[in-house]
Amino acid sequence: MFTGLVQAVGRVHTMEPQGFGLRLVIDTAGWAHVPTLGDSICVGGVCLTVAVEVKHGQPLAFDVVHETLTKTTLGRLRAGDRVNLEHAVSASTLMGGHFVQGHVDGVGTVTAVQAEGDWRLSIAAPPALMPMMISKGSVCVEGVSLTLAEVGPAQITIALIPTTLDKTTLGALKPGDGVNLEADMLVKAVVATIQRMKV
Repeated sequence: MFTGLVQAVGRVHTMEPQGFGLRLVIDTAGWAHVPTLGDSICVGGVCLTVAVEVKHGQPLAFDVVHETLTKTTLGRLRAGDRVNLEHAVSASTLMGGHFVQGHVDGVGTVTAVQAEGDWRLSIAAPPALMPMMISKGSVCVEGVSLTLAEVGPAQITIALIPTTLDKTTLGALKPGDGVNLEADMLVKAVVATIQRMKV
């Protein structure tokens, strides 16, 4: 479980093909957090498990299976790409964002970036996700907890503050880029329950 408050921006070091998928190695760029083998880390909105014991300053290694590569943007990464990082919450963690599982519901496509004045990011979302998108509700984009400013028939729009642009990878997005989307887990539960009642 995560909060969607990015703690560091890492950089892809290597992507090593394996029979199960690939070994993803991330340079954490001086992140103070030192996870242990088996810990959960949110990488670009995807919950991954640390696959190798590390010491401070060493890159983090994750094993990513084919299912994850095809259902998220991780399969599109290349060496040098930047990714948002967050470690799992604890009982003492401040809940400044919202409950994020790191279970990507779908990949959206950036349709527009308004970079002057009120910085806004518009994303075309998969149709199955749109019932879970609520104006002023929460959404997780590339591991970042955000508030939905506008919800249209097929796309969402988010207003970004300077701190988010500076501390995450979102400021570098451009039209055509794919982004991992995770709907608010509480909204998902409500929508799923209503859909079952209609059957």
